[in-house]
Amino acid sequence: MKVRIISGVLGAIFFLLLLWLGSWWYSVFIWILATICFLEYCRLFGFTYKKPQVMLGILIFWLMIVARLKTQLGLAFLPTLTYSNVLILGLVLFLSLLVFSRNQFDIYQMAHLFIGTIYIGLGFSYMIKIIWQPDGFLWSLFVLLIIWANDTGAYFTGKNFGKRKLWPSISPNKTIEGSIGGIILGLVVSGFFGYLFPQIWTISYAIGLGLLISVLGQLGDLVESAIKRSTGTKDSGKIMPGHGGVLDRFDSLIFTFLVLQIFTSSF
Repeated sequence: MKVRIISGVLGAIFFLLLLWLGSWWYSVFIWILATICFLEYCRLFGFTYKKPQVMLGILIFWLMIVARLKTQLGLAFLPTLTYSNVLILGLVLFLSLLVFSRNQFDIYQMAHLFIGTIYIGLGFSYMIKIIWQPDGFLWSLFVLLIIWANDTGAYFTGKNFGKRKLWPSISPNKTIEGSIGGIILGLVVSGFFGYLFPQIWTISYAIGLGLLISVLGQLGDLVESAIKRSTGTKDSGKIMPGHGGVLDRFDSLIFTFLVLQIFTSSF
């Protein structure tokens, strides 16, 4: 428990430092995290980074990020480099690889990798996009602190008061009490942001968004737990002491930013 807390606090401080340093520092760091997460995801299904389908997945979600940063990278003169076109290209290339691999890869393997490419690529690329928008620092901080508050509240509430299992077939350690505790702490943080920055969020809007983010964060955690259970894996990696892999630590953020695009379409 002590190792988990220390590594979590140090990781959060480092993450916030990069966020504060500026858009490029943060963007490059997220880009690296996305790559590590995708490789961890691939390992869950038994794929190494040397496999051509893995390299294809990396290429596609890197293009997703490039499409998000088209203006910042000086590529605005490429009108066809759009997010939707990258997704179409990815689908075409993955399906084509079924043919050119001469039956070395089946449709189920390709489906797993394509889903992972879209899942990780969409979430992380939107994290990068938001930081470049007006008030992007505050928006990013808003989501990050709510997710972390939600995780912290769920962990300590569940550990001290948890009795009823939330979803034992997927994640046997999570409890209903922990889930509620996490949501409550997430709402407190979101209301605090609404109070401090009324020019961006009203308190009611901030709390409503905080509820959505808290629920999405917990759902994202369960999604990754379901993926790991389907592959018979406990952790996605060992890079973070007490937390497992990078994907284990960022599953909530990936899923939250993935869905949050729908509700912040002005970005």
